[in-house]
Amino acid sequence: YDWTIIDRIFDTYMQANVRPFVEVGFMPEALSVKPQPYQRDWPNTPEGRGWAQPPKDYAKWAELVHQWVLHAVARYGKAEVETWQWELWNEPDIFYWRGTPEEYDKLYDYTADAIKRALPTAKVGGPATTGPGSTRSSEYLRQFLEHCARGVNAVTGKPGAPLDFISYHAKGAPRVIEGHVRMGIRNNLNNVQKGFEIINQFPVFQKLPIILSESDPEGCAACPLAGHPEVGYRNIPLYASYTAVMLSNIFKLADQYKTNVEGMLTWAFEFEGKQYFEGLRTLATNGIDKPILNVFRMAGLMRGDRVPVTSSGAIGTDGILKSGVQQNPDIDGMATRGEREMAVMVWNYHDDDLPAPAAPVHLTLSGLPPAAARVLVQHYRIDDQHSNANTVWRQMGSPQQPAPDQYAKLEAAGQLQTLRSPEWTAAKAGKVELQFELPRQGMSLVKVAW
Repeated sequence: YDWTIIDRIFDTYMQANVRPFVEVGFMPEALSVKPQPYQRDWPNTPEGRGWAQPPKDYAKWAELVHQWVLHAVARYGKAEVETWQWELWNEPDIFYWRGTPEEYDKLYDYTADAIKRALPTAKVGGPATTGPGSTRSSEYLRQFLEHCARGVNAVTGKPGAPLDFISYHAKGAPRVIEGHVRMGIRNNLNNVQKGFEIINQFPVFQKLPIILSESDPEGCAACPLAGHPEVGYRNIPLYASYTAVMLSNIFKLADQYKTNVEGMLTWAFEFEGKQYFEGLRTLATNGIDKPILNVFRMAGLMRGDRVPVTSSGAIGTDGILKSGVQQNPDIDGMATRGEREMAVMVWNYHDDDLPAPAAPVHLTLSGLPPAAARVLVQHYRIDDQHSNANTVWRQMGSPQQPAPDQYAKLEAAGQLQTLRSPEWTAAKAGKVELQFELPRQGMSLVKVAW
């Protein structure tokens, strides 16, 4: 075995303090039951995907996986690798897997056994199917869970297979309507809900962690803006506010269905050698951070436990599931409380990327301790003028070869910025009241500490 390329990738993760979510796939050419043609470029034709085939020898596949995990433990340590999650394949319900569902289940049995033999405490899961909103995908997820619960294991011959987490994907469906982009958040949230419903049909798995191993506004990360105007949301604050709405409502659905959501992953990439703001689904372009990256920075500043938020401008989870956000905007938020701080993320979201007046926001934070007479307020903002390198880039004339001073300005503009300087504010009767304007598709994070 030659682990050179794998080591370079995972060494980089470790150096960046990144915890890998490991996708086990695809099929090596030498193991593929139908290896030719084995095209490595993207995109390519469905017939050219020898890497999407089952193995001609399941035992050799298992040994490859087994040795990989042993190598990872030897290189990074048992304690580190125990924190990783190992997911088998990607979207086996569509063209990424040319075998049958039964052959995928067999591959899972061999893969899970190989990983567990190398590291019994490793976390293994799947099936990483596409959105359960479609009949085909929902049936694939259901049959996999049925196999793991009661099916005959291809390795042991006994009922069931080890399952430490359940993964599936959830996507939106943006399109161009009368010359502007309309997001498809309803479809995205519906996929999440349908997956929860299927998992709840298996009580033995109800407490297992659920990982939405792709949770995005749509499914073509490699599609550029040129030729795909529906992905125009990617460079602007709309992507950030959409992500915040989905984050909040996924948690609300998890509360409703009593499921254990452990994480949502974005299927974003780093594309080398592309033009600035070409429209690919990236968090940064040529090293310049996009507004979307700042919603994750906002989330990273929230501490403690989630606490309730009530908003007179909220559409609500049921409303979004019914008709999206196509009439009034969704002006809502999510909040956390730590030992000596509270944080509220507020957004003004609409599916339609159209100009609209800013919304007046009256924000009340209650439940502060009586001794907190004065609090330190920090107000972060993402909008057209804040935490937004794309606006600055366009004001420069959209240069594809920025001068050094321009690049420095773009780097600074891509960072999470405050709306105003931090300030001490009086609290009365355990409450703090703030007022501000929030532009359409804009977001604020208000942090209060005492």
